[in-house]
Amino acid sequence: MALEIKGLTKQYNATKTGLSDYSITIDKGILGLLGPNGAGKSTLMKIIATISQPTRGTIFLDGVDIVSNPNFIRKVLGYLPQDFGVYPNLNAYEFLEYIAAMKGVGGKDLRRRIDMLLEGVNLTADAKKPIGTYSGGMKQRVGIAQALLNDPKVLIFDEPTVGLDPEERVRFRQLISEMADDCIIILSSHIVSDIETIADEVAIMQSGKLITKGYQHDIIEQARGRIFEVLLESSDVAAFKTCYKVIDTSRQKDRTRVRYISTDTANVAASRPVDAGLEDAYLLLTQHNA
Repeated sequence: MALEIKGLTKQYNATKTGLSDYSITIDKGILGLLGPNGAGKSTLMKIIATISQPTRGTIFLDGVDIVSNPNFIRKVLGYLPQDFGVYPNLNAYEFLEYIAAMKGVGGKDLRRRIDMLLEGVNLTADAKKPIGTYSGGMKQRVGIAQALLNDPKVLIFDEPTVGLDPEERVRFRQLISEMADDCIIILSSHIVSDIETIADEVAIMQSGKLITKGYQHDIIEQARGRIFEVLLESSDVAAFKTCYKVIDTSRQKDRTRVRYISTDTANVAASRPVDAGLEDAYLLLTQHNA
């Protein structure tokens, strides 16, 4: 199974473009989608989910054009949008039964599947409480469960870990990792560590365009030799930030350790190169293509 996207463009009006000639092939496994706000991540996922139509371009799932034949992907699709809404008066069981009916999922095994999903997202104990009484993280977990109801082969998660505590983020990663061998999973998150922990491949977007796609180690390799640390007087950090892209800072008594991007350290005394990570590469590539 593969998704092949060719020349996808979404033009909202004469001055606003969501996607511009976007092409990518997505195979089974987990693709982590990274990009700043406004990069076009949600636009891309809405088009794949057939909620929005592209201005131009095509998307093929196993050779079938899903722009022209949206039902082909809808039968095997699980989708959690960023702005997922619930019915507050329903409990989790009732809500999932309602979503199952909307998706055409039924049969004698439905209740058992709902039980399994509620256990998977750690909501069994609260399943009969009205969703309106849930915390934001609990509502997000209901959203994750509804995306999995129809045993999907294409899964799209837009910022799925928003509102989840660290333990629940780990639970979510474990849940979808178990599905990755049989599914195409597209995961968008602004939390780079979530992508770094789970994604097989990473695609970095900016301004509606694809900057790069590949295995994590290949993307991180692009930042080799360009990430440095230096120990500065705390009073000098603000001026340093005007000259270099600072990734992180940590205070050490009256001094500050600064991690930054540079191609030249000749004028920064006592800098030392450090190993790059995915966040370093992401910031480097989005800065370079800004």
